[in-house]
Amino acid sequence: MGKDTIIEAMQRRMPAHPRHFVITVTTRGRRPNEIDGLSYHFLSLGDYQRLRDDDGLLEASEVHGNWYGTPRDQVQAALASGRDAILKIDVQGAHKVRQKVPDALLIFVVPPSLEALQTRLVGRSTESPAELARRRRDAEYELSRQADYDHVVVNETDQIDSTAAQIDAIIAAEHERFPDRRILV
Repeated sequence: MGKDTIIEAMQRRMPAHPRHFVITVTTRGRRPNEIDGLSYHFLSLGDYQRLRDDDGLLEASEVHGNWYGTPRDQVQAALASGRDAILKIDVQGAHKVRQKVPDALLIFVVPPSLEALQTRLVGRSTESPAELARRRRDAEYELSRQADYDHVVVNETDQIDSTAAQIDAIIAAEHERFPDRRILV
């Protein structure tokens, strides 16, 4: 269970502070269980490039051979309305966000092991063997970047609600420490 599943669990929870879960844009193909505009905004490469070139993305990165980005307007609207902006980004995106928003709260969700990640990826049957090999190489690199984050949460197998609760607790603690700060995760 990955980031999407954790976000779904977080959306079911009732946090003390209002949140907006930013819907990422991507050029990758839609998987059978995904809904455009809810899971992601699925864009053609041309539409993605226009959005990026028009400064419509807070961050944009190529990940696992596809382009992903965080729509700037969603983040700005969330923060302007007093809500925390919850982003679903990789290490490249986190680095770019940190450069643009130095006080952003960065939480890195990691699998319990590379073997557990491999099992999860194989189990969902959405990647070819070559894509699985690339994902593993990318994961090894990403795991080496944990020190770039404010917090690291281990997403233990079959413990999605616990993972979501840990993230909620971190966000709540940040609100206690910095009451006037809007959280950008």
